[in-house]
Amino acid sequence: MANILIRGGTVVDGTGAKPYSADVRVEGERIVEIGEGLSAASGDEVVDATGCYVSPGFIESHTHYDATMWWQPDLDPLPGNGATTVILGNCGFTAAPLSKDKAAQLEMIKIFSFFEDIPLKPFLEHVPWDWETWSQYKDSMAKNVQLPTNYSAFVGHIALRLATMGIEAWERAATADEIAKMAELLEDALAAGALGMSDNLHDHDGDDRAIPTLLADDAEFEALFDVMQRYPGTTYQCIIDTFMRKTGPESLERLGRLTHGRGIRMQIAGAVPTLEFQKDILPQLQETLARLRSEGADIWPGYAHVSPTSTLSLIKSLIFAQSNDYVWHEVVLAESHEEKARLLADEDWRARARESWDTKAWPHSPMNNPQDLFLLDSENGTGPVGGTLKEFAESRGLHRSDAMAQWILENGTRSTVHMAPFPKDEDLTLDLMLDPKSVGNISDAGAHLQMLCGGGENILLFTKYVEEGVLTLEQAVHIMTGKLANFFGLHETGELKVGRRADVVVFDLKEIGYRNMEKRFDVPDGEGGTTWRFTRQAAPMRLTLVNGVKTFADGEYTGNRPGTYLNPTASPVEAESELEPAE
Repeated sequence: MANILIRGGTVVDGTGAKPYSADVRVEGERIVEIGEGLSAASGDEVVDATGCYVSPGFIESHTHYDATMWWQPDLDPLPGNGATTVILGNCGFTAAPLSKDKAAQLEMIKIFSFFEDIPLKPFLEHVPWDWETWSQYKDSMAKNVQLPTNYSAFVGHIALRLATMGIEAWERAATADEIAKMAELLEDALAAGALGMSDNLHDHDGDDRAIPTLLADDAEFEALFDVMQRYPGTTYQCIIDTFMRKTGPESLERLGRLTHGRGIRMQIAGAVPTLEFQKDILPQLQETLARLRSEGADIWPGYAHVSPTSTLSLIKSLIFAQSNDYVWHEVVLAESHEEKARLLADEDWRARARESWDTKAWPHSPMNNPQDLFLLDSENGTGPVGGTLKEFAESRGLHRSDAMAQWILENGTRSTVHMAPFPKDEDLTLDLMLDPKSVGNISDAGAHLQMLCGGGENILLFTKYVEEGVLTLEQAVHIMTGKLANFFGLHETGELKVGRRADVVVFDLKEIGYRNMEKRFDVPDGEGGTTWRFTRQAAPMRLTLVNGVKTFADGEYTGNRPGTYLNPTASPVEAESELEPAE
């Protein structure tokens, strides 16, 4: 760990304030001085930041590295995109607490694997599962995982239910004794430094079962919220359904009622949906959000600045099931590629698949928008590549489902079909960015490995929104740094101030870019081989520091992993002698 003087740059401090010229001195893991014309001390490494911006490191506010970090601890490509903190444990899917019952343990792993599109076998091979409580899980992470970013994590309501109720968590409401046990497990997590509790009122699994938390009654929620009230630095995060069955308006009303007067800070993904097909429920959600806020609710809508895309893969994908198409999902579940090909060619299966696409799949799903499905990624290159599924179906005189089955058979069952981004309301997205109480930079990084989630999405804030003039640079940086750090209670990071952690990024806007996706075969498949993920090359940053240690420099990942767990606090603890920036 060297002392570093970053000299000659323009500081964008993460607070939203205007940029200013200043040098930044780092000693050990802390920022110790900010000002113009700082002199290098003996032994200082001087970094020339002329022409560059110097900002706090970026926070990835919604990731699912809970699993993948155990076998991909470099978190590629995040260091090269300036990420210095990742938030884990989102959407109710967490690795702890864990039931003593092996069947219930495996159920939790399967839930995580299915909903986040992560291969199951690496979970079993690379993750130690040497914990029961969340506090023990945190200790295991500190002992066994070294990351190039700092990290902080929620405890999931789904995990609380399964750890307490076992398999019956899928089937019924909890008893009073079970609710008390869940509250005890939540208390353990929050006391140990969990960010709060994450929740899911959205999903159904591959067998069309409602996720266990959708069976929780008001008594269960009230007991858990009673615990959260005792930890004012923590957050309740929930994903509500504005995508499939569109029950989000009812869920938001319910959460507003159950948290009324409690003072619990909430992050609600879907509270203000931005996609065009969600317009039918948008007014009701906006009206409810405004009313709840006027009544004192501390609700922060979570949003993504990148429209979701779908990659239809037969290897590991929840897209078919989440589109209410369980016939094509049978092909995903088939264990061998020979069996997948057999199903695709079977006339009885094809008939059921046509009926499923015509009568079951949601109207906005990829299945019903063949004009937006692109035949781009062939395994063997022998079949036609390029164009849309609609064009291919018309050229062969086939139903769109038959056409996709035929294209995959000709190109190989490892081929993928890519959907164009869902049409999105950009004005509404910008409104959310500028809302002082919203959570942005949501990406799902670490999950949906074959759908390209997260790798470099943050760079669009610069290359799209700043370049187009709809955001200032200081606004874009604030969205990814100070705004998020203060929301999550991570007051040691997020702003360039004396005494804060030296999580620092140096970048030149002319050098960074939103890189093209590439297919990389580096994900262990649990059978001695690898499967693929879609990713991007680094932006790149000139320099990324985490706790004063270089994680990305000279155009490449350094291999350093200085990250540590960050505990949330109710309020910042600042150095008394903080220097003001030079005029």
